[in-house]
Amino acid sequence: MSLCKRRGFVYPGSEIYGGFQGFYDFGPLGVEMKNNLKKLWWNWMTVQHEDIVGIDGAIITNPKVWEASGHVKSFTDPLSECKKCHHRFKVDDLKDKKCPDCGGELTEPKQFNILVPTQLGVIEGEKTDAYLRGEACQTIYLDFKNVLDTSRLKIPFGICQIGKAFRNEVTPGNFLFRQREFEQWDLQWFTHPAEMEKWFEFWKGERMNWYKSLFTHPENLGFHKHEKLAHYAKQAYDIIYTNSPCEIEEVEGIHWRGDWDLSRHSEYSGQDLSYTDPETKEKFIPQIVETSGGVDRMFLFLLIDAYAEEEDRIVLKLNSKVAPYKVAVFPLLRNKPELVEKAREVYQDLKKYFSVVWDDRGNIGKRYYAQDEIGTPYCVTVDFESLEDKAVTVRDRDTMKQERIKIGDLASYFADKLELPC
Repeated sequence: MSLCKRRGFVYPGSEIYGGFQGFYDFGPLGVEMKNNLKKLWWNWMTVQHEDIVGIDGAIITNPKVWEASGHVKSFTDPLSECKKCHHRFKVDDLKDKKCPDCGGELTEPKQFNILVPTQLGVIEGEKTDAYLRGEACQTIYLDFKNVLDTSRLKIPFGICQIGKAFRNEVTPGNFLFRQREFEQWDLQWFTHPAEMEKWFEFWKGERMNWYKSLFTHPENLGFHKHEKLAHYAKQAYDIIYTNSPCEIEEVEGIHWRGDWDLSRHSEYSGQDLSYTDPETKEKFIPQIVETSGGVDRMFLFLLIDAYAEEEDRIVLKLNSKVAPYKVAVFPLLRNKPELVEKAREVYQDLKKYFSVVWDDRGNIGKRYYAQDEIGTPYCVTVDFESLEDKAVTVRDRDTMKQERIKIGDLASYFADKLELPC
């Protein structure tokens, strides 16, 4: 958390007013890293899978949506309050009948709905009650028929989305792990009931492989099977980060939702959301495999997984695809115009292809360690020899080894190292 604040990854929300629990802002480095994650996910879903398309649904929907989904009735937590310090706790988190903060007596549990209410309209007393969406996936079900009618997709196929969700959490905490405003990435995979088990196992494997491709230590990922299931689920697994310092480890859930969602929205809306097979003419309600993950949680666990303290440096050994900057460029000395000019030429050229940062603060050692701490995979130093041999020193973040590379070869060199197009 200290590194995130100090280096510009994450700031407490509304900090100048003392903060606001459960809300965070992503700083310059954080937003670059988070955008990298979302681009990687979106590309993997929609480009690498030809039978998946994306949407971007509204944050506020007709309030009947949340009645149909079961959230108005079932999206609740039993809550107790300490009679002495007035702190509130989820009953499921309590180990005994005393307040864990002060030892005081607790009230009887009360049900607490965590949907965030809002109102729409301009005249007081005549406004329409609504909710900020409690999960991002509902608009996918609402647009299921629209997508079918406007595309050439046939069952089985998927619809994916990245979007904000809001929950009036009783006990937000563990930094980015449990927030009141957060971002999700969701895939809803629609299939024939007879093929549900096959696709459920397929997407368990696909999602695990994707996460393992980005974590520094993929061996820290595993599956957790849910014994207590949500009202819509027939099976549920979590992809978990087993080396988490938090008590909860969930990165993403893979859920066997059955036909709950489309059946409920058909019932409440009066619209037929069944599917007719164009070849067999069989009509059925598609069943759904859901993969739903937290973008902010992925961000948090990647930082935890990449963080290392080595002798006199702190280093984030982030996957280069995730790192906010791919390359840092700096002159050996900032007070030598000829070095600065040549370094700026290198910087401007590499910026055409990669996310590159300029750094001329302090001495060369401090610059290296500053870039290590924010996870930059490579540093390029322009020195006096560069003016003669047209080469620069390239330093690797993880090994700290250095080698000389011709300036004209840098773009292709990094494209190869970073596995990026150039």
